[in-house]
Amino acid sequence: MLTETGIFRDVHLIVLPSEDRIEDWFLKTDLDSKYQNATLNATVHIKAKSSVKVSVVIRELPSHGGEVVSSAESADLVDGQIHLSIPVENPKKWTAETPYLYSAEISLSVASSNTQTVHQRFGFRKVELKNGLISVNGNPVQFHGVNRHDNHPLFGRAVPLDFVRKDLLLMKSHNINALRCSHYPSHPGLFDIADELGLWVIDEADLECHGFYDAVARPQDIPEEMDYEKRKKLTFAKAAKYTSDNPSWKAAYLDRMERMVQRDKNHTCIIIWSLGNEAFYGQNHKAMYDYAKEADPGRLVHYEGDPQAASADMYSYMYPSVERLIKLVETEGVEEDGSFEKPVVLCEYAHAMGNGPGWLEDYQELFRTYPRLQGGFIWEWANHGLWKEDSNGKSYYAYGGDFGDFPNDGTFVMDGLLFSAHKPAPGLLELKKVIEPVKVSMDGENLKVSNLYDFVGLKHLTATYKIEELGEEYVVISLSCRTALFNKLTLRRSTLLASGTLELPAIAPGSSATIQAPAVATITDSKETYLTLSFLSRESTAWADAGHEVAWFQHRLSTPKPTTPATLSNALSQPKCLDSGIYTTIQGSGFSVVFDRARGYITKWVSDGISLLEADPATKAALLPSFWRAPTDNDSPLSVPYWKRFGVDALTSQLRSSTITSHAGYVSIDTVTFISPPVLDWGFVATTKYTVSSAGTLSIAVHLKPTGYIPAHVPRIGLDLRLPVGFNTIQWQGLGPGESYPDKGSAQRIGVWTAESVAELQTPYEVPQENGNRMGTRWVTLRSPHGVAIRATAGPGEEWSDNSEGTFNWLASRHSTASLENAKHPCDLEEEEATLLRLDAHVAGVGTAACGPGVREDLLVKVEETRFSFVLERLGSRKVVVS
Repeated sequence: MLTETGIFRDVHLIVLPSEDRIEDWFLKTDLDSKYQNATLNATVHIKAKSSVKVSVVIRELPSHGGEVVSSAESADLVDGQIHLSIPVENPKKWTAETPYLYSAEISLSVASSNTQTVHQRFGFRKVELKNGLISVNGNPVQFHGVNRHDNHPLFGRAVPLDFVRKDLLLMKSHNINALRCSHYPSHPGLFDIADELGLWVIDEADLECHGFYDAVARPQDIPEEMDYEKRKKLTFAKAAKYTSDNPSWKAAYLDRMERMVQRDKNHTCIIIWSLGNEAFYGQNHKAMYDYAKEADPGRLVHYEGDPQAASADMYSYMYPSVERLIKLVETEGVEEDGSFEKPVVLCEYAHAMGNGPGWLEDYQELFRTYPRLQGGFIWEWANHGLWKEDSNGKSYYAYGGDFGDFPNDGTFVMDGLLFSAHKPAPGLLELKKVIEPVKVSMDGENLKVSNLYDFVGLKHLTATYKIEELGEEYVVISLSCRTALFNKLTLRRSTLLASGTLELPAIAPGSSATIQAPAVATITDSKETYLTLSFLSRESTAWADAGHEVAWFQHRLSTPKPTTPATLSNALSQPKCLDSGIYTTIQGSGFSVVFDRARGYITKWVSDGISLLEADPATKAALLPSFWRAPTDNDSPLSVPYWKRFGVDALTSQLRSSTITSHAGYVSIDTVTFISPPVLDWGFVATTKYTVSSAGTLSIAVHLKPTGYIPAHVPRIGLDLRLPVGFNTIQWQGLGPGESYPDKGSAQRIGVWTAESVAELQTPYEVPQENGNRMGTRWVTLRSPHGVAIRATAGPGEEWSDNSEGTFNWLASRHSTASLENAKHPCDLEEEEATLLRLDAHVAGVGTAACGPGVREDLLVKVEETRFSFVLERLGSRKVVVS
C-alpha cells in the first residue's frame, strides 16, 4: 500500500492452489418478517477436479470474543457452485448507527483435508423498498451524505488508504452517515472501513459522459442560465444517442456494472448500486439495471439520469431549488390518493464551493417534513487542489489551468466541505450542526428533546448544561477635581450562573420527550443570559473519543434592554470646533476628530495622541457608507454580473450639504450626500448625522433613500472604517467563534469571543473571496498595544435604526475587497498596513448559485429606504489633562 510518504508497505503475496480452490463467494443476509432472526445465504464458486466439501463457520469478531455463532457444510457442487443457508437466531443487526460485524470462515476440503480457507467480514441487514421508502431492517433511513472523489493534495488520484480512513473518520465525527462514491467504485479498502465504522454507501459504476451535452447544446447556443429542466428536454435525448442509447455500447456498459457488482458485493455498507453519473438515459442503462437486479436482488439501484425512475428504485435529483423540490416530492410518481412506490433522494445538492453552502437548514427542514424525501448527498467532500511551488517562489493549492492544462474546470474543482489538505472548512461545521441527530426546542418552561436517529436511543449520550450571563466591556470615568480625567477600561467576561448534567429519559428513535429545563435563582433582564446544552458521547468509539460533542442547543433566557453609551456631556468641557476652511477639527478632552467639509466625511480620529481612525489613501476617508463586498464563488454566476451592471462596485459619494452645530456637551455634523455609480441614473440620498460627544464618543446615524433606476438588491449595507494596523486584538459578544452569514450560521454560538490577531478572523479559502463576517453582535472591541481600544455598538433609537434587536454584522481584515477579488490564490493577497473594519446593518446570504439556487429571497439585501446607526467609543487607561 502507498503511504502518505510515498513508501510501499503491507504488500502481501497471495498464493492460490492451482486446482481445487475457492474462486469466489457471495454472502447474502436475510431477516424474517419480524426482522429478528436471520439467514446467511452463501454461494461459493469452486474450481475443482476432485470431490470437495465446503463449510462456512460464522464467528464473532476477535474483538467480541471470536465465539462460533453458527455453521453449515455441503458437498453438493452444482455448476461449480455450492449453496449454503445458515440460520442464525436473533443476531445483532448491522446499520450505519450500529455497525456490528461477524466473520464468515469459508473452508474448502478435499479428501477430508483442508485445502483453502478464506475469511469475510459481514453484517446482518436487509435492504428493501417498504411502503415506498428505502428501508433497512424494516426501518426507513435518512441519508445525511456527501459525494467523495479520490484526491490527495500531493499524490493526486493515488490516495493512500490511511488517508481514506481519515476521511471516513471525519465524516462520522461530523454526523455524516452516508457516502456516494462519485463517480466510480472506490478503493476496496474504503468499503472495509465503511463496514467497520458504519456508513450507508452508494457504489457507483465508472460511467460518465456528460461531455456529449456540450456536443448537442453548444451548436444550438443553449445558455447555461436556462432552466435545467428545459435544457434537459432540448438536449438529453440527442446526447444519449452517442453511447447510452446506442446498442453498440451495451457490452461496455454492462462490463462496468458487472465488474463493480462482482468486486464489491460482499460489503455490508453498500446498500445501493448506481448506474453512473450524468450519462443521460438509454437502453444500455436498462440493461445495467436488469443485470444488477438479477445478480443481486438484495440491493436497490440508483440513477439520477433516469427522470421517470424506469430503471431505478428511487427518483433522484441534482441541485433543485427548495420550491421545485417540494413540487417534485408532492407530484412525481404520486397517485391520486397520495400513495407512491418510490422515494426521492438528492444525489447532489448544496454545492459547497468557497464561502458556502447556504440553504442547508432549509433543505434539512424538508427532509424532516417529507418522509418520502430521504435525504441527500452534499457536493462535495473535499477540494481538489494540488500543492504547487512555482518558479516565482509562490506556494499554493493549484486548480484547473495552473499547470497549463486545457481544457480545464478552473476553480470549479475547489468545491468541497474540506480544504485540499482535508482539513474542515466552515461548510463542514455547518453541516454537522444542521444534521445533528438530537434536536431540542423550548416547550414552555420545559425542553423538548427529539431523537432523530433511525435505529438507536440516546443512552450512549450524556447531556450537560450551563447557564451563562454574558459580559460586556464598558468604561468607568471619574473626575479628580476639575483638572484631571481618568479613563479606566473595565472588562467583564461572561459569568457562569449554573452548570450540571441532565438526566435523559429513554427516547426511542424518531420520538421526543419533554424534560424540565434547568433553572437559576435570579436572571436579570439587564444582561443577556443563555442556556447551552451539549450532548456528548459517553464512551470512546472507533471514530471519536469519549466526550465528543454530537449535538448542542442554545436558548436565550433574557435580553438586555438597549442602552445609550454614557457621554458624560454635563461633566466635561464643551468640544471645540476649529475651522480651517476645508477641514473642521472637533477637539475635546484628549481627543480630536477631523471632518472634510468639501467631501462630507471624517478623515481622522485621535485619542490621547494615538490615531483611532485614519484616512484611506484611495478615498481619503476614514469612515464611509459602503455596499460592496468581494464576490464569493456563489455570488459570481448571477449576482456579480447583476451588481456590476448597476455599478454597485463603483459607487462614489458627492456632498450636497453639510451643517456643523454645537450643542450642550456635543457637536453634530449633518450631511446630505448622493451615493451613485458613474453614468447610471440611480443612487442613494444619504442623510448622515455624526455626533461627537464631550467624552470623545463618535456616533454615526445614516438614512438611505434610493432613487432612480435602482437594482433590487446589493451585497451589503453598512460602513467601511480604516484603523491603524496596531488594532489587532479583537473581542466581541455575538455569534462565534467562526464566520456566519444569514444562511450559514447554524454552527456558531452566542458568546464572548476573543481573537488575538486579525489573521485569526479570516477563513483561508483557497480561492480568495469574501469571508469572516460575524453576525448577531452586541459589541465588538478592537485593541491596540498602546492600551487604547475602540468599541462599536449598534446605535440606539428607532428613528435611526431598522434593527430592533440591537445587533449587527462586523468583519475585520487586512485585505481590501479589491485584493480579495483579484487574487487567484492566497499567496497573491496583499496586506494593507491597516485594520479594515466593516460594520454592517445588513449582509446578504451566500446561497449555492455556483451550482444550484442563489440566495433565498428574504436573505437578499434589498435596495429600499434604510436606517442604521453605530456608536464608536474610545476606551483606555491613560491620564489626560483637561484644559
